[in-house]
Amino acid sequence: MSRIASVLLPLPLPEAFDYAEPEGMALNIGDQVAAPLGPNLMRGVVSALRDGAGHNRPLKAVQARLDDPPLPASTLEFVQWAAKYAVDAPGMPLAIALRGARAPKAKPLRVVAATGAQPTRPTAARSKVLEAAAAGALGGAELARAAGVSAGVVKGLIDEGVLVVRTIEPEASFETPDPGRQGAALNPSQAAAAQALKAIVAEGGFQVALLDGVTGSGKTEVYLEAAAATLAGDPEAQVLILLPEIALTQAIIARVAARFGAEPGEWHSDVAPPARRRVWDGVLSGRCRIVVGARSALFLPFRKLALIVVDEEHDASFKQEEGFIYHARDLAVARGKIEAATVVLASATPSLETFRNAETGRYHWLKLIARHGSAKLPDIELVDLRETPPEAGRWLSPPLVTAMGETLARGEQVLLFLNRRGYAPLVLCKACGQRMTAPDTDSWLVEHRYSGRLVCHLTGFSMPKPAACPHCGAKDSLVSIGPGVERVEEEARSLFPEARVAVFSSDTAFDAREAKRLIESMAAGEIDVLVATQAAAKGHNFPKLTLVGVVDADLGLRGGDLRAAERTYQLLAQATGRAGRKAHAGRALLQTYAPDHSVMQALKAQDREAFVAAEMAERELAGLPPFGRLAAVIASDVDAGRLDDFCRAMAEAAPNTPGVEVYGPADAPLGLVRGRRRKRFLVRADRAVDLSAYMAAWRARVRPKGATRVAIDIDPYSFL
Repeated sequence: MSRIASVLLPLPLPEAFDYAEPEGMALNIGDQVAAPLGPNLMRGVVSALRDGAGHNRPLKAVQARLDDPPLPASTLEFVQWAAKYAVDAPGMPLAIALRGARAPKAKPLRVVAATGAQPTRPTAARSKVLEAAAAGALGGAELARAAGVSAGVVKGLIDEGVLVVRTIEPEASFETPDPGRQGAALNPSQAAAAQALKAIVAEGGFQVALLDGVTGSGKTEVYLEAAAATLAGDPEAQVLILLPEIALTQAIIARVAARFGAEPGEWHSDVAPPARRRVWDGVLSGRCRIVVGARSALFLPFRKLALIVVDEEHDASFKQEEGFIYHARDLAVARGKIEAATVVLASATPSLETFRNAETGRYHWLKLIARHGSAKLPDIELVDLRETPPEAGRWLSPPLVTAMGETLARGEQVLLFLNRRGYAPLVLCKACGQRMTAPDTDSWLVEHRYSGRLVCHLTGFSMPKPAACPHCGAKDSLVSIGPGVERVEEEARSLFPEARVAVFSSDTAFDAREAKRLIESMAAGEIDVLVATQAAAKGHNFPKLTLVGVVDADLGLRGGDLRAAERTYQLLAQATGRAGRKAHAGRALLQTYAPDHSVMQALKAQDREAFVAAEMAERELAGLPPFGRLAAVIASDVDAGRLDDFCRAMAEAAPNTPGVEVYGPADAPLGLVRGRRRKRFLVRADRAVDLSAYMAAWRARVRPKGATRVAIDIDPYSFL
């Protein structure tokens, strides 16, 4: 045996598998190969090679080296680092990295090319066809149009053998971005921040910068200047712009195209598989130099990644909660270090972790303190629902309704913000009190009146709304409790029947193109009242939007999430920041039952620093992030008794380590999901503790049996 190849497979396996390297194959690390696993052949990546001399155990051989180019060494290193950090199998992040490679390529193109033979009967029309064919590969119909002749002329030349039809694979070609193209005019604050970023880029090496600017301050224009400097400084450099919402991609793609004169690669779950393969191939070959995408774009096989921008870095949507669990912001910083790249974290409401890193000097801190142009931040008012409640059966208070009427009378636009999809979050029977829940799950069913269905947003289960209670059989007894965006839209239409009202949520903007259509309609003034979830609360500029009404400002403060106050402040600051971004003054009304809460007071005063200081002090006292580290263990099983036994054994096996506290096991708030009982542990550790190593050591001490499953979440954002 000449050499042994360790091959990582995109499966939840604990390590790479060893295979024999066939004579003459001459594998290299990063090569994509076909390797046998049981009766199947699997795509894998060579992660190590070693001498096979003295190895006695017979090994299966690598079947073939695939035609796809090898993964860059930095991509493979990142995949392995991410798995170690997340305490998961390396095949899990590898599966994300190979997602594009496994997508089908675009269909082959049929083109017409000259053979070199001369026509037996030359004519002017035939000469035009040959001239057009010499200019480039075209299909038959395209060639006829280019030459200005009929399709019969082309067919005659094919029949004579002067032209031949060939099948070619479409190239993953991308237009070359022009970094010298004129960018947007910058105000002095933007220009200073852009200059600072350019200096960081020019210095080279791994550095992280926080681009901290109020809503509407023009952060996008600033980081695009950093992208221009990156591309201009190295003809092979690549740029990645990460966004938290698919709904934001089209607007950013348009701005990138306007700045550089070339469309960037687009990467997210709504992109069709052949287009995804085109971007994957383009990134790997280096032809695609700018990518705009969602969190999984971080795993693309960049040949020379030089700049990573994480826009809205604070956003919880960057956290992947299922499958391979990770936070894209944190992994972006790690990938930047591996690639020796610049990382820009942009936000109007940075996460406390990022704040702390900027305060202590680990990150550069660039500030944009004013809105672009003449725009001013909106005035924010609190509506105390204890004093001015909505009418019975309504959800909009008199002060908000009055403000809406005044705004619409001036020909301006209104945004009603409620981060809750559907018509009502709960449906119960008024006869027996039964709450409608998904089968084998503790999650309530949400009523969606557009579709007439009850939907579980956790598992995806849906059913038609029944005419009678499934529990007691009472007819017409099911009532809708609480508001969702559909219910608020219904109320807005009844209050202002002449207004053009629309809903912006993941149910109405079901893909990036539909989101773009809604955004363009709002920007063009074709919508008077937009009722929206967080899909519209960030990154959008609506010139005539002057009033934001937050229907339930207290929504995010409920529950036991340690980040509840921080996330509520961030979300509402972003939502209210949609108002008054152009010439017209903006105003925001927050409906709340807790006007004295520190979050509400900070929003009203627009005193971010005071809120951050108070929240930091509480976190430091408790040793919570960013002053400590957290990890969660989620154990589940279909059998409650077996789950209890396993969790007791796992608690006893927890390593006794200074600076680490283990809490639990406890029943998860969502104790039943898809028929599986769930329990949770919470681990708090001092900053000096290698939490990933601790969790890996703990996990190695226990072996789940049967249907028991264990998931580890480093730096959890969900506690359900």
